[in-house]
Amino acid sequence: MDHEARPVAATSLARPAATAGREPYAHAQLARLFNPGSIAVIGASPRAGSFGERTLHGMRNYTGRGYPVNGRYERIGELPCYASVAALPEVPDCVIITAGREAVEGIVRECAAAGVGGAMIYASGYAETGIAERAEQQRALAAIADRSGMRIIGPNCIGMVNFASRAGVTFMAVPELPAPRPGAIGLVSQSGALGFALMQAMEGGASFSHLLTTGNSCDVDVADCIAFLAEEPGCAAVACVFEGMPDPTRLIAAAERCRAAGKPVVVCKLGTGEQGAAAAMSHTGSLAGSAAVYAAAFARAGIVVVQDFEALVDTAAFLAKAGPPGAPGIAVLAASGGAAIVSADRAEAQGVPLPQPGPEAAAVLRARIPEFGSARNPCDVTAQVISDPGSLVACAEAMLGDPAYGALVYPAVYATETSRARMPELSAAAARAGKPILVSWMAGWLEGPGAREAASDPHLSLFRSPDHLFAAVRAWQGMRPRAAEAPVAIAEGAEARAAALLDAAGPVLTEREAKAVLAEYGVPVVPERLVSSAEDAAAAAAEFGFPAVLKVESPDLPHKTEAGVIRLNLRDAAAVREAYDAVMANAAKVSPAPRVNGVLVQPMAPAGVEMLVGARRDPLFGPVVVVGLGGIFAEALRDTATALAPVTKGEAASLIRGLRGAAVLEGFRNLPAVDVDALAEVVARVSRLVADHPGRIEELDVNPLICAGGRIVAVDGLIARGG
Repeated sequence: MDHEARPVAATSLARPAATAGREPYAHAQLARLFNPGSIAVIGASPRAGSFGERTLHGMRNYTGRGYPVNGRYERIGELPCYASVAALPEVPDCVIITAGREAVEGIVRECAAAGVGGAMIYASGYAETGIAERAEQQRALAAIADRSGMRIIGPNCIGMVNFASRAGVTFMAVPELPAPRPGAIGLVSQSGALGFALMQAMEGGASFSHLLTTGNSCDVDVADCIAFLAEEPGCAAVACVFEGMPDPTRLIAAAERCRAAGKPVVVCKLGTGEQGAAAAMSHTGSLAGSAAVYAAAFARAGIVVVQDFEALVDTAAFLAKAGPPGAPGIAVLAASGGAAIVSADRAEAQGVPLPQPGPEAAAVLRARIPEFGSARNPCDVTAQVISDPGSLVACAEAMLGDPAYGALVYPAVYATETSRARMPELSAAAARAGKPILVSWMAGWLEGPGAREAASDPHLSLFRSPDHLFAAVRAWQGMRPRAAEAPVAIAEGAEARAAALLDAAGPVLTEREAKAVLAEYGVPVVPERLVSSAEDAAAAAAEFGFPAVLKVESPDLPHKTEAGVIRLNLRDAAAVREAYDAVMANAAKVSPAPRVNGVLVQPMAPAGVEMLVGARRDPLFGPVVVVGLGGIFAEALRDTATALAPVTKGEAASLIRGLRGAAVLEGFRNLPAVDVDALAEVVARVSRLVADHPGRIEELDVNPLICAGGRIVAVDGLIARGG
């Protein structure tokens, strides 16, 4: 017991995938671990600063039964100390193992044999070291958990906090723990240090039900913690700091349990690099990197993602209090013209509408606001509220009563005792209206008078950044239930015919082969003919009608533009013959020499907006679909949207309309407006294709997809086979 644990930063990618492939644990399987009625501290000690002593101190107000375990002592403080788990007067629900790595496995076996409900292991030096022997020791702990049913948190874990039972089960310094209030947050973090850092928001008025940290996750991981909180009555929303895991679909399954329970899940994803796209063959593969796919998966599960770590607790606290979203409009009520302008700017940046008040609310505003103010939305009641304090509440009630508004934003610009006094008045107005008020704390005195009152109030939510505030409002508005929509239908037998075409092809399909597969799923493709001479090319072009396009067909030239083997807009037979010789000559220059099947002749598609629609098989989440601006700008502009496949037509339309460049679809220069519904159907059909054949398609590109009004046609395609 002399050698204590030394937790260090966990490395999620180094952990053995013991949890991959299984469903998150049920609440009952984790109840003794996370809601223990009795806790034993193995390695308890009176030595100041030791992990055993610090853990006992964190449990000083624990309402359950605590047992120090260490054969060196008969008593520690006022508590009797026991020589072993077997010597305890009862089998504890949870044990905390403070011993060093060398002693851990034997203790875990002893606890499992005794019927302990769960164990938490502080010790480090396991899989996070990258040493094979240490990873094997971690797998041995996982095997004990699997055989015995005793759940294990860690190793390399720094603890947890249960606010209801006042159990600060950690060697970290634990302050006095306030009881959870309605709207409490369950906080889950793979990083123990970051989790405890966020927990300090309780000093500013935030309320928590649990803090659960997971360390190396040999058994219980972040998905299990989220699933547990889904059924915890004291938890109203879940906030999660997430690094990564071998099978993140389990996190999605856990979030689905929270959604079924009506509990929002807010995630801050750390490590959003794009290394997974480095070796991609297609434009799609390079554009649908890991961060985009994680975001798509989170969106499918209804998870709210915050980009900034600092926004996590404020966003979760707001969603825990706010309830279902009401009207999409937001009212802004300020006592400062500058604060009103800041709010308007941030609302516009986040796409949050600020509609003008209706006649009744507008009449109240005009009556209470001086002429040098602004009786509109955003509303500036001016500093006149100092001499007319009732005007602020009157205007707030008028705007909250307007059916156009689902919530009100109040920028608090100066921290004074007056600010503190306003919070109960605003809270009462929010309660009467049944709508939340979000306080945008703009004072430089971050913990000044009124801040804690706003954060702790059940009807108010505090944000210290207007950007974070309006991002949270946008996420809240997006939580409205959507009507169920059927997937796109495909022709009878199309799936089997596409499978046969894919199975007969080589590792990379030619454009002609790829478009044959796409056509089976109802994707419109340009007609074409494969020829092997300049004269045949001229004859085919004349049959299709000029202008014409020529492309060398080769499975070894997936990007034909870069290879110089495409010629466009050929106006007559002579131009076609000349182009045929030129593209064949360029193909012959490529090294190593590509296989050439011939030259494709196609009619030139009419001018239109060029789009990219593609798909790829993500190693973690499976098939995903990507849509964006296409042609040569696909990777240069990187204006794309990603979703898990398949998507419905409505979901596809949302992806398209969410592009930064979506305005070009409304009519660009002399081009007609694109039929977004028709384009959405093509996206949905491509997504269904890749979802139906996840083992056959690794990457797929339709680039460009030329959109001219309602006429949408694929003029090029690439499919890389799956192995």
